[in-house]
Amino acid sequence: MKDMAQDNSGVIAPPPLIYAGGLLLGLLLNRAFPIKLLPRGVSLRLGGLFILLGVLLTRSGFRTLRNAGTEVNPTKPTTTLVVSGPYQVTRNPLYLSLTLFYAGISLLANAFMALLLLPVVLFIINRGVIDREERYLERKFGDEYLRYKMRVPRWF
Repeated sequence: MKDMAQDNSGVIAPPPLIYAGGLLLGLLLNRAFPIKLLPRGVSLRLGGLFILLGVLLTRSGFRTLRNAGTEVNPTKPTTTLVVSGPYQVTRNPLYLSLTLFYAGISLLANAFMALLLLPVVLFIINRGVIDREERYLERKFGDEYLRYKMRVPRWF
């Protein structure tokens, strides 16, 4: 049985690895069963745009966490509830940025199979990472987190 007093969220795996695993599997499946998603020019432009947005969101999210003096790594203790910067718009800007990277790379590769797996990856992220993080933050910050959770959407 898990120790409920552990001072971290107890995520099932590092989120970047979950995204990378799904993307790698999708790219391999696309190689075995190639299905073009969009015309090449469109997929390149959209993929590049998604990656650029992911970079900008990642930088903002990391900067906001660093300025607040709290940990980015979900396996380490959270020291403060961050509600500024991109966390005013979404409770999970870093996972949203990873989703943008995943979609952007899938589009650049014109890999329909990779995009087809994205909902599976998001299900795993929601259940194995975000749900656990939210329970942890509720235990740690109580009503302050519950008010934040009511005010700011999970994704956007």
